[in-house]
Amino acid sequence: MNKKLTLAIIFLAPVFTTGAQSDFDVEQLREDIALVGNTDYGGEAPDLTDLKTGYIPFDYHNTVTGNSPWRKTPRGMLVIGTGDTLRAIDRFSGSATAARGYADAVNRYHRIFGDSVTVWCMPIPTSAAFYTPDDAGDSPAATHRFIKNMFDDLDPGVRSIDLFPVLAAHAAEPIYSRTDHHWAPLGAYYAARAFATLADVPFADLSDYERHVIPGYVGTMAKFAGDASIKRAPEDFVYYTPLNTDVETTYITYHLDRGRRHVISETEPEKGKFFLNFKGVSSYCTFMGGDQKLTKVVTPVKNGRRLVILKDSFGNAIAGYLFNSFEEIHVIDCRYFTKNMKDYIRDNRITDILFANNVGHAASARTYEMYEHYLDQ
Repeated sequence: MNKKLTLAIIFLAPVFTTGAQSDFDVEQLREDIALVGNTDYGGEAPDLTDLKTGYIPFDYHNTVTGNSPWRKTPRGMLVIGTGDTLRAIDRFSGSATAARGYADAVNRYHRIFGDSVTVWCMPIPTSAAFYTPDDAGDSPAATHRFIKNMFDDLDPGVRSIDLFPVLAAHAAEPIYSRTDHHWAPLGAYYAARAFATLADVPFADLSDYERHVIPGYVGTMAKFAGDASIKRAPEDFVYYTPLNTDVETTYITYHLDRGRRHVISETEPEKGKFFLNFKGVSSYCTFMGGDQKLTKVVTPVKNGRRLVILKDSFGNAIAGYLFNSFEEIHVIDCRYFTKNMKDYIRDNRITDILFANNVGHAASARTYEMYEHYLDQ
């Protein structure tokens, strides 16, 4: 029997009233939520203005894996289903204290940069939010509580984007990897579309991208979960590269200590490709080659908008969908940054800062403490 989870979702109005119109408007987001295949609404679909300014209550039903058999691995993770549909997930729980700590870090950026920079907060649910079987714990509810607690603690001027309904609308699609702890590039596409829509910048349809398939992919969960059955359930790793879009990508690569927690040296800026040719368990490193880099992408767009993405590895997959949206995109990992953030934002004339971390990282004190540290180092 499926359990219902009542959610309250916040969408805030776009800050900008000028600039190019997005190919996807807020109406598209409304349709995504109102037509969710595995979601039932209590009452009528929300009015368009609700998406911009208010709460949207709806009941989420996991019809993908809600009734699937599951087992817990010795390492505490869940293996769900069997055969070609087998999926491994890590359960989520995040405290109100952690949500407040993350919100406080985001608020500090907003207070420092004021009206000159728009700060966006877009926490990313993990696969546990959508695929935890009904009798295997409360990760979906915990995810929602964590996001709602975070949003409740944000300053009014911070623009929040709740991805729960956006991704729930596509939960039956391959938006998360079955064998890896990351989302799939398709999930990042829907998130980037929601962000671009609310940020009022242009955005390209998925039909304007070339689809690439890496078959036989088995990701990190085979090692993390310690369950051999995951290796016997490979999937396709599918990613998308924009057509007819020439960008200039520059990297600063960080070298880490043996514990891989501290930067001990860095390279000079060097040109490279944003999309790289990785296969096997490292296929997700297709985006920029991994996390240990400061990446700057200069695009053909001329709209005066320059974006910094403050992220963990989930955010790596977002940037490639925004090459038609911003003049520049700067990608900074939550663990590796050696400059002073205040100077970096001002020197690069940044107009938008997007916090895009998965809820697991957002719930870690190390993450939000590092974001605050970057403002002062």
